[in-house]
This record gives sequence, structure tokens and C-alpha cells, in this order.
Amino acid sequence: MNITGGKYNRQKITAPDENITRPTLSKVRMSVFNTLGAIIDFEGKSFLDMYAGSGIMGLEALSRGFGSLVAVEKNKKVYYVIKSNFEKYNKDNDIKLVFGDSLNVCKNLSQKFDVIYIDPPYFSGIYEKSLDVVKSLCEGIIILEHVTDVAISQDFEILKQKKYGDKFITFLRISK
Repeated sequence: MNITGGKYNRQKITAPDENITRPTLSKVRMSVFNTLGAIIDFEGKSFLDMYAGSGIMGLEALSRGFGSLVAVEKNKKVYYVIKSNFEKYNKDNDIKLVFGDSLNVCKNLSQKFDVIYIDPPYFSGIYEKSLDVVKSLCEGIIILEHVTDVAISQDFEILKQKKYGDKFITFLRISK
């Protein structure tokens, strides 16, 4: 798996076992960051990858100019693969990898984030809980990757939604 843009473009990262994770496809990652780039400037912004999986979304964010990254992963085997990948980039970047359940970890975070990426295991039924937890952490955009409809409360404004095969990418902002 390769990073698709920015200063680390084409650099290879190790992917965890595909029976455990479902890395976001490169064309979807490129589209996510192109769409996001039309909404905000990345330079120096903070990125939370709530369900890190392979860690590729956070590395894509850093590659494109985000100033800091927090990634959360609860599978110990996957955590160590991500940690190994992040070590290549940690000396030049503000990266924090947290081991634990995302819902519990995020409840205890005090940092605010400019972009929050939410991509839990499909059919896990935790999208709404995830959105509820990050309301107090978000200072900008929330991005959901999902395959089924997600009940989005009136607390959020849908900025854009794109479909890629069987999945959707939905860009949200907290309603004012």
C-alpha cells in the first residue's frame, strides 16, 4: 500500500492483515483529500483517525501538510503494524498513536481537531455513538466512511456526500 499524495507520495507502508482491517482504497483516499482540500487549508491543522485500521488515512493527512495526527486502534496486532509504519515519519511529525477502544479513548481526549475521520468496522452500529463522542472534539470537518445509511442528527450539517462502489464518504460540520 502506498501513500497517494503530498511530500511522502508513493512511499510504501506495511498493511495489516486484510482479514482484520479494510484499508481505504487509494482512489478513495485521493478523492477524500481533494474534496477536503477544497474546504480547508491543511497546513498545520490537526487530524484524528478515530479507527486507525491500517493508519494510512493519518499518513495521507501528514503527507499533505497536516501538523499533527492522533490515531486510535484497539487491535493489538494492528496497533504494532501501525506503530512500525508511524516510526518512519515520527521524527518529522507530531504523531500520537493510542491503543484502546476509540469511543472510550475519545471521551478522554482534551485536544480539539480540525478534521476527524470516522471509519469503524462496517455494520458495527457505532457511527451514531462515534459522532456523539466527537462533537466536543471537532473544530472543523468530520468525515464518515460507511456502506449503510447513518442516522445523522440535526447537530450536524452534511457538506458533501460521495459514493464509491458500495461505500459512501460523507463530509460533515457541526451545525451552528
